[in-house]
Amino acid sequence: MDSTRQKNAQAPITYLRPSKGWLSIDFKELWRYRELIFFLTWRDIKVRYKQAVLGVAWAILQPLLTMVIFSVIFGNLLRTPSEGIPYPLFSLTALLPWQLFASALQRTSISLVGNSNLITKVYFPRLAIPLSSIFAALVDFGVSFVVLLGVMIYYQYWPTWNTLWLIPMVLLTLLTALAVGLWFSALNVQYRDVQQMVPFIIQAWMYASPIVYSISIIPEGIWRLLYGLNPMVGVIQGFRWVLLGTEQPDITMLISSGVVLILLISGLYYFRRMEKTFADIV
Repeated sequence: MDSTRQKNAQAPITYLRPSKGWLSIDFKELWRYRELIFFLTWRDIKVRYKQAVLGVAWAILQPLLTMVIFSVIFGNLLRTPSEGIPYPLFSLTALLPWQLFASALQRTSISLVGNSNLITKVYFPRLAIPLSSIFAALVDFGVSFVVLLGVMIYYQYWPTWNTLWLIPMVLLTLLTALAVGLWFSALNVQYRDVQQMVPFIIQAWMYASPIVYSISIIPEGIWRLLYGLNPMVGVIQGFRWVLLGTEQPDITMLISSGVVLILLISGLYYFRRMEKTFADIV
């Protein structure tokens, strides 16, 4: 008995304290918890399709049906300019990055509250939760992208060397969703009505982005620069350039990327600042 007490007395004690600094992110710690991020990502994917009648087919039907609706209303009835590209292909090329962004943002916004039991019982980098929500959205995008390739072949649009820029464009889309999602997820812990606002914000944001219309209808000059403050403008403009060979992105791409960078840095700072209170409030 005395030897057991002696061993317990000599056992090292680990203290967990909130990190200090303006933006103290331990990327090595995130890498050590990479298996947890993978597990959370896989769990989100399975939960999404568990007991679903159509399963992964939703990833195909959603963009296709939306494309048909947009093509009938904006393409045929309103005759919206599409830069000489068949309107179904024009809209579908923008819908894919948009739905990747919207899905990732929706999941990230409620990710902390949805994992409240895990947050209050186990220590791990809290940033792993929104990251897993971002990665889970890539599954739907991968399935939908196959559909887009089929539509491109149907209209005889073939990949060019610009297609090599697809990976950076997807990364920019994910960073945009993460940048905004960090703000919403942290705010949602304190104010639960944030998750009620997110769907409305996403819907309004969609019509403020060049999905159903071309960026060319926005007057050049100050209006085009202000329009570039919408980070999804650069993303969608980049996707159309990469896949359809439209006009190369202009300065709005730089403005949108700069806005994403500002949102990401400020979102990480706010997330880390509020992180120590998550377990008490959630």
